[in-house]
Amino acid sequence: MSERTGVHPLLAPRGWPRVMGVLNVTPDSFSDGGRWADVDAALAHGRRLAADGADLVDVGGESTRPGARRPDVAEELDRVLPVVAGLAADGVAVSVDTMRAEVAAAAVEAGATVVNDVSGGLADPGVLDVVAGADADLVYVAMHWRAHSHEMTGFASYDGPGGVVGGVVAELGDRLAAATKAGVPEDRVVLDPGLGFAKTGEHNWDLLAALDELSALGRPLLVGASRKSFLGSLLADPDTGAPRSVGEREAANVAVSTLAAQAGAWGLRVHDVRATLDAVAVVRRWRQAAPDRA
Repeated sequence: MSERTGVHPLLAPRGWPRVMGVLNVTPDSFSDGGRWADVDAALAHGRRLAADGADLVDVGGESTRPGARRPDVAEELDRVLPVVAGLAADGVAVSVDTMRAEVAAAAVEAGATVVNDVSGGLADPGVLDVVAGADADLVYVAMHWRAHSHEMTGFASYDGPGGVVGGVVAELGDRLAAATKAGVPEDRVVLDPGLGFAKTGEHNWDLLAALDELSALGRPLLVGASRKSFLGSLLADPDTGAPRSVGEREAANVAVSTLAAQAGAWGLRVHDVRATLDAVAVVRRWRQAAPDRA
């Protein structure tokens, strides 16, 4: 691993969140599956996210929507690598959204600077070795996770002390310990509570209300609520009970982004970068107007 000097630029304190733009190069993601499956379309969208102000473009080749089945390794590599390499060559800061060591290693070689592992090293502990042993100075995002998409709804039970908040804090703490034991520098780890992953809508709201307790783990937090089903349920049609459609949840996500930014989240993983940056700008200006109350 290359010698690290000082604070990683992505993790340097600045008072407002980084914005991670979602780029799903999959045929079956819940929000935009298939829209960016073509390499040229994916590259164009990634450049657009960067032009809109994304600090990172998060390229993922495996859908993690509830019930999704995994692609094989070769298919995931075929989806991800041309997009990571193309964006990195354009100077775009790229993260790779993967649970596989082989994909993480190839994406880092292609220019990714962040490994965003939704399993926190549980699906493939080799991811931790990739990050620890890389020549590049990487950031590692470890999300709270319990099982793969086709079975995760059966793991949405938190009966221990502190309920879902206590369970997620404890299990993320275990993931942080596993990462550092593998050799990943603790000051390069970001934690993500994993909204929607083996969690009910009520669990998600409880976690969002407890970001301060998650912050007590001592690492920056990434929040990914964008367009998820718990927002659709919140905005359900009062007459039919039908959840608000995926494409009509953005205003709710902007509200979540605003509150998460105010709560001190390090990053926001979103589909609409421009709308999120507008929300962040409001929080920044609010704090400037009342610094003693921020």
